[in-house]
This record gives sequence, structure tokens and C-alpha cells, in this order.
Amino acid sequence: QVQLVESGGGAVQPGGSLRLSCAASGYITDIYVMGWYRQAPGKERELVATISTDLRTHYADSVKGRFTITRVVMEKTMSLEMNSLKPEDTAVYYCNCGSAALTVPGPTWGQGTQVTVTS
Repeated sequence: QVQLVESGGGAVQPGGSLRLSCAASGYITDIYVMGWYRQAPGKERELVATISTDLRTHYADSVKGRFTITRVVMEKTMSLEMNSLKPEDTAVYYCNCGSAALTVPGPTWGQGTQVTVTS
């Protein structure tokens, strides 16, 4: 069974940068697409960015040009570099895997890490 552990996150001022990381354990053949989703207070969880095993990527329009998702397939790790952060990026960010599609979440979630953008 795949498990995901996130690291990174924290508080930053608007315009700042943060890096999130996610490490997967379990069979590499069960991981498929990896991605980041986020949930702000009072809102539904939404897709941020995803990346396939052949390194195709998909981004939410709201983060295009600011966030970059990367992955090392054989190491079962994934990162999200977040630049030019805005207050509306404040949310709990969740690592996800197991989907065969870039736009549909898989069954496995990390515990979540808080990102707060505030002056």
C-alpha cells in the first residue's frame, strides 16, 4: 500500500517562495500520477498541479507561471516550487497519487501541510 509524506510549507509574505516535497513509499508501479491539491477554509479541495510518470504536467490556471511541479520517478519523490505567492494561495496542500489521469485525483492522500501567505 502506498503512503505519502509531505514536508515543507509554512508562512511567507506575499511575493515570497516556498517549496513542498512529497515522498512515497510502497510499490512504484502503484503510484502513477502524482500531484498537489489544496483546500482553503470554507472551500472545496482543488487541483494545483499534477505530473505523470513520463513527466507530463497539468496546472491550475491560477498557478500557471508561478508554480513548478517536478518529480523523480525512480526515487518516488515529487516537489512543488511555489513563487510569487499570493494571499489566495493560503490553504492546506495535499500530496496525492494513484490516478491514471492528470486531472482526476487518485485514492492516496498525504496528511497535508499548511501554507500561509500573509503580510
